[in-house]
Amino acid sequence: MTVIAMLSVAPVIEESMSSEVAKAVAALDDFDVSYETNPMGTVIEADDIDELLAAVGAAHKAVDGDRVSTFLKIDHKRTVDQRAADKVAAVEDHLGREAKKDRE
Repeated sequence: MTVIAMLSVAPVIEESMSSEVAKAVAALDDFDVSYETNPMGTVIEADDIDELLAAVGAAHKAVDGDRVSTFLKIDHKRTVDQRAADKVAAVEDHLGREAKKDRE
């Protein structure tokens, strides 16, 4: 069954973290996962928990710094195969619209 996670890995520094975050995201390419990065983290999908955790470990290790902060939230439905896009679509069905709004 699909495992979905929200991952955020960043060095604890004052200046821009984007180059280090890019290293963490690039590390995911070595694993059998799909992912999408957004401004607050990266959503990852894998077919099993071991592959997901290996990818997360590699992403964490890819970031340089004296201190690295990693946040991981896992949704592992063990009896249902559900993708991240399915979860968003379910919310949008209830809203009757896209779950997005741009500030004017």
